[in-house]
Amino acid sequence: MPRQVDHASRRLLIAETVCRLADEHGLEGVTLRDVAARAEVSMGAVQRCFRTKEEMLVFALGHVGERIGERVRARLVRSPAQSAATALGHAATEIALLREEHRAEARVWLAFLAQAAVSPALAEPLRANYAALEETFTRLVSEAGADAAAPLDPRREARALLALADGLTTHVLIGHLTPRQAQDVLHAHLSGLWE
Repeated sequence: MPRQVDHASRRLLIAETVCRLADEHGLEGVTLRDVAARAEVSMGAVQRCFRTKEEMLVFALGHVGERIGERVRARLVRSPAQSAATALGHAATEIALLREEHRAEARVWLAFLAQAAVSPALAEPLRANYAALEETFTRLVSEAGADAAAPLDPRREARALLALADGLTTHVLIGHLTPRQAQDVLHAHLSGLWE
């Protein structure tokens, strides 16, 4: 009797394998053959899950985005009574991927960002991810700034915060800033919003 294959589990296994290879070698080092070998599945199994390398990369990018989004949501749920400003700080910290345990994920995320500059197929899900984050950040900035002396433009501040988080990720990865220094920059920026 033929063995049943859990297609969804195999796709996740392949996505995780893509991420490990991207962490080690960048996206240039991700080939269907290498993914199959590392995942310990046949080339045919990879090709049954994904018709093209691009399709496989788009799925892996979505997987990374979901993991980061889940952490942000979990962080916000853990302390439901917190202020909007505190929630915004927690969310921005998760997005910046500054902690040591997220270093590999940060390298993978930035590899996808770089490739998206020349790949419309990767740029599309990234735009959707950033749009969803922008909405969350805009809402939190709006709530946190409701009593601020000087009115803020919540959308502009949300965009600036997303750009700052990505920039800090890069600066930590290349060793220009330590995670602690990056965290200080992020907290100083957030504190400055409400002064």
